[in-house]
Amino acid sequence: MPETETSSPPAQPLFYKSLRPLDASAHSALRLKEGDFSFTAESPSIPIVVSEFAEASRHFPVVFAANDATPLAVLGIDLRNVFVENGRWAKDVYIPAYARRYPFGFLRIDDSSRFILGIDFGCESLTETEGEPLFEKGMPAAITQRALGFCEAFRNEAEATHAFVRALEGRDLLVERRADVVLANGRNLALDGFKVVDAERFAILDAPTLSEWHGRGWLGLVTLHLASLDRFRELLARRSATSDDTPPLTIEDKPQAQAEELQSNEKDS
Repeated sequence: MPETETSSPPAQPLFYKSLRPLDASAHSALRLKEGDFSFTAESPSIPIVVSEFAEASRHFPVVFAANDATPLAVLGIDLRNVFVENGRWAKDVYIPAYARRYPFGFLRIDDSSRFILGIDFGCESLTETEGEPLFEKGMPAAITQRALGFCEAFRNEAEATHAFVRALEGRDLLVERRADVVLANGRNLALDGFKVVDAERFAILDAPTLSEWHGRGWLGLVTLHLASLDRFRELLARRSATSDDTPPLTIEDKPQAQAEELQSNEKDS
């Protein structure tokens, strides 16, 4: 009997369960309830784009994923977002665009450069009885039009972010790091799988590169990133304030050669 070939479903982006295209005729009855940010509650990090570095660096450590150097805002040390409680984001703390655009998202049309607006059909806020309609009289309603503009802007920023990251990698500026945290009760927490800009290598960039990067705004982005690393201590303080753990004693940055993705591993000492 011949073997039957099976194909795995395509990988879904962070937070999304079933991102599929929106269609006015097929989905005319869909509505979106005013949601919360519970879907981010177990995410210790979230992707950001270059236009967010200034705001994000005021509240979170900004690092780069070890596997593909995607810029990330670090939201927690273990598998918990310390800025969300009961679905509400902390007051006066920046909310990354990646979270604000959910459950909408762009899908590439085949191998072309064209994109189509989609929505996560696994989103709990998506219904046919409550919330704001996605379509009115067969046309995109206001909420859908806003989502389309937001996703288009986000895609453009993602391309600019990609160029910045490639420049960092091209100059071999990104190095892997591991943050070890020792809590006052003796437990250890480890945050690994991320990269940072090596400040010493950055300081000796040649003049032509400095001139080009200044013109493109990349020097400022690196400065914001490096300054944001001080937010790790504030992150730990927030975690301690919202958990039963006693405050941390120390945090140390150590090289991490084999980290593959940003993750948190809690271990007993």
